[in-house]
Amino acid sequence: MVRRQTELFLPTLRDDPADADATSHKLLVRAGMIRQVSAGLWSYLPAGWRVHEKVVQIIREEMDAIGGQEMSMPVIAPAELWEKTGRYSVPELFRFSDRAGRPFVLSMTHEETVTFHFSELGSYRDLPKTLYHFQTKGRDEPRPRGGLLRVREFVMKDAYSFDRDEAGLDVSFQKHAGAYERIFERCGIEAVAVQAESGMMGGSESIDYLAPSGSGENTLVTCESGDYAADLEVARGVPRAPTFPASLESPVEVATPGVTTIDALAEFLGIDPAATSKAMPVMADDGRLILGLIRGDDRLEEAKLAAALGGAFRPATEDEIRAAFGADPGSLGPVGFKGEIVADEALRSGQFVVGANRTGWHLQGVEHGRDFSARFADIRQSIDGDGCPNCGGRLTFQTAIEVGHIFKLGTRYSEPLKATFLDDDGVEQTVLMGCYGIGPGRIMATAVEQRHDEHGISWPRSIAPYDAHVLSLHGTAPEVLVAAVEVAELLASTGLEVLLDDRAQRPGEKFADADLLGVPIRVTVGKKTLDDGAVDVRIRATGADDRVPRETVLTWIEEL
Repeated sequence: MVRRQTELFLPTLRDDPADADATSHKLLVRAGMIRQVSAGLWSYLPAGWRVHEKVVQIIREEMDAIGGQEMSMPVIAPAELWEKTGRYSVPELFRFSDRAGRPFVLSMTHEETVTFHFSELGSYRDLPKTLYHFQTKGRDEPRPRGGLLRVREFVMKDAYSFDRDEAGLDVSFQKHAGAYERIFERCGIEAVAVQAESGMMGGSESIDYLAPSGSGENTLVTCESGDYAADLEVARGVPRAPTFPASLESPVEVATPGVTTIDALAEFLGIDPAATSKAMPVMADDGRLILGLIRGDDRLEEAKLAAALGGAFRPATEDEIRAAFGADPGSLGPVGFKGEIVADEALRSGQFVVGANRTGWHLQGVEHGRDFSARFADIRQSIDGDGCPNCGGRLTFQTAIEVGHIFKLGTRYSEPLKATFLDDDGVEQTVLMGCYGIGPGRIMATAVEQRHDEHGISWPRSIAPYDAHVLSLHGTAPEVLVAAVEVAELLASTGLEVLLDDRAQRPGEKFADADLLGVPIRVTVGKKTLDDGAVDVRIRATGADDRVPRETVLTWIEEL
């Protein structure tokens, strides 16, 4: 196949979009691959859609290879299904009513719909099954940004496994993990499998696939020794040891007028901030006020606290705080508090300075077990300099893009939607489910983030919009264009997808656009070709150039 550039809708730009910060955002727009319709809403132009669909095909092949069966489910779903699973109130969910007033949702994922369909099956003989589809999703994203990285509409591959027991679910989970590794390898991107938080999806276990990049919404935490990797939301860093003051037989109250921050408290008392405790009162969904405690030099990781509480929460208001503690924020602590306390593991031993639950006062020498009781959980956010929980090595932090996520859902959806089967003893059992998502658009953006230079994109050949880019430097010599067409057709005769730049543009503009588009192989045909019968061939990824006889250019490319 040969496509002439004069016939394509390929509007390239010289300058970066003014609102772009992510490299992939800048280059995909400049290369004429995507265009914005509104905040978080993007159209894929022809060259960009070619890349997207090549990613889709790789995913499809790997899903089919592990026994997945492709289907198609509607974007619109009745609200009733989401109400049954308790997800109808998710803030990011688009909700609407039809002309008869019946409530519907614009699905951001398809657990409810696929479980509804599975309910038709009723025997253990029907298991296991894996169903998948590619579908447009809607997400009421409050702050879209980064081009394809945080959007309000996107295509997602959702796969769902159905098994009779935990052993079967584990097999399905591992099959998908292997398929994902092959997908990323074939797409030419680096992605790391890490421990992750399941979030609103629920379930017992999840693995996130994070691709290190210059832009992204996630943080990849890894050990310098290579034996640990996790998403920041669940990373279990080991903090430095505090420097404690001398131990006290019992807590001592100390006046701290106007001191409401940890830094101010540490300076006022002349102590290590790590020897203080920070109170984080929150309201659970069921109306309980719970006191979260972390070390003074730490930050609360909200995803970890939500996991520890078993559900969502919000910060307590000042009125709620005063009603529960009898003090203003900034003077709160665990001593004397009658409600539930969830303390970070770093507070398990040692004596800390805490709020006295009396405005303008703190307590020194407070220790767990003697002065208060708490339930411990890892709820701190890991920071640079933490030690690895496995070997003690230094943890490092990288910005990353989430390109895939797999979950063991268990009965999270099958139970409320009554997806059951009869086992071989005739006893009704609830099916166990897994969920496996991957975003073609994010893989596309990741490839740009990981494979670009100051001139433009350098696509992996497996997902490039074209295999070869033939540039005709014909100017006022039409016979050069004739030769370029012959070279393009020669390459296409073996199945290569060829883009022919037949535009009446100056050579510098053609070279700049070719570098920007990032097709893996560039073949330049000029007036010199008519003299010596050779063409210039450049490998985009390395910049390596070679002068190759026209009749052997195909062999040269095939040997790459």
